[in-house]
Amino acid sequence: MSSPKVIRWGILATGAIAKTFTKDLLVDPKTRGVTDIIHTVTAAASSSSASRAESFLREVGAAPSARAHDSYEKLAQDSDVDIIYIATPHSHHYQNARLCLEAGKHVLCEKAFTVNAKQAKILVEIAERNGCLLMEAMWTRYFPLSAYVRERIASGKLGIIERVITDCSVATEPETSFKDGTHRMVNPNTAGGALLDLGIYSLTWPFMVLYHMRPAASRRPPQVLASVKKMPPPYDADEAASVLLTFPREESEGGDAHAISTCSMRIEASSSTDSYPPPCVRIQGRHGEIQLFSCAHNPTRSRLILSNGLTEELNWPKPGPGKGSGWYNGFGDSVNMEGEGQGMFWEADEAAYAVMEGRQEARHLGWDETIKVMEVMDEVRKQCNLVYPDKIESTAYPVDL
Repeated sequence: MSSPKVIRWGILATGAIAKTFTKDLLVDPKTRGVTDIIHTVTAAASSSSASRAESFLREVGAAPSARAHDSYEKLAQDSDVDIIYIATPHSHHYQNARLCLEAGKHVLCEKAFTVNAKQAKILVEIAERNGCLLMEAMWTRYFPLSAYVRERIASGKLGIIERVITDCSVATEPETSFKDGTHRMVNPNTAGGALLDLGIYSLTWPFMVLYHMRPAASRRPPQVLASVKKMPPPYDADEAASVLLTFPREESEGGDAHAISTCSMRIEASSSTDSYPPPCVRIQGRHGEIQLFSCAHNPTRSRLILSNGLTEELNWPKPGPGKGSGWYNGFGDSVNMEGEGQGMFWEADEAAYAVMEGRQEARHLGWDETIKVMEVMDEVRKQCNLVYPDKIESTAYPVDL
């Protein structure tokens, strides 16, 4: 048996999402049944100081040999790095990803992928030209739960899919939580707001079901009708969005399919005190539906209901080092049970396999779809007059943000 392939990661930025991802990344892949790859972190970079990068590397449990860089440029030029995970705000993704791609590095970039579709298209062109993997870090697509959903739909048990309803909402009390207006969630200079941060999850399920799962030759982008609610002054960000999508299909395929995608940073998708919370995702076919609970970005329970009376309820726990390990992960103020991962290692595994196999795109979210989702968000913003500062909308490079 050949030895596992070692994938050498560089981490660009050292904030909360970078910490969560990297801790998951360094969990032994055998805990999730993966035996042919090993992830290692060989470097991390902070734009503020090398000492911050050093502290980050210690906190996530990287090897003592991992290098701490005081600039993203140094990370992009590090010869001991195969692939770079980009964990900066949306506003910086284009500049940061382009830096890495121009240096010939493979890239896993957080979502929303860019601020607009123009930026995404340019990154794809550079990746294609330089032979690099370029992958949107839509971690939800790589859950075993998501594979289960795809399998159940492909089996035909649900019949023709007519509608997908998705909500991704988190009650943050923005005037209190982000009082000074500088937090990335409400800061226009970081493309803050509900649409790019939460709405991307509400769009990924309809796109997976009604676009990605169709034969490539018959995929057609949806028509869009949107409404956005903006925060009151002095804030300059959107707090909620509702999007109606019409995915064109031939009459022989059941005719057009609809999707309703909503998000909010002021109300919960479901109350934490509700003993019977509503599903965050409903995938409705002519012979049944799949329901997911309890938030669209990270559902942990599924219910299959068929018109013939069959039901199937499943829980989807996250693997990890396990109880007794003394190891914890989570995001923000939320901490998982001891030994339970966040679930970001599955997207890292997909990126590793792509690098091993010489693929430039991920299997379950390729370049075309990433761009189409960005175009939908562009259209939402156009209809609702949601504008970001010119410097983060720009495709110029390099731009100091």
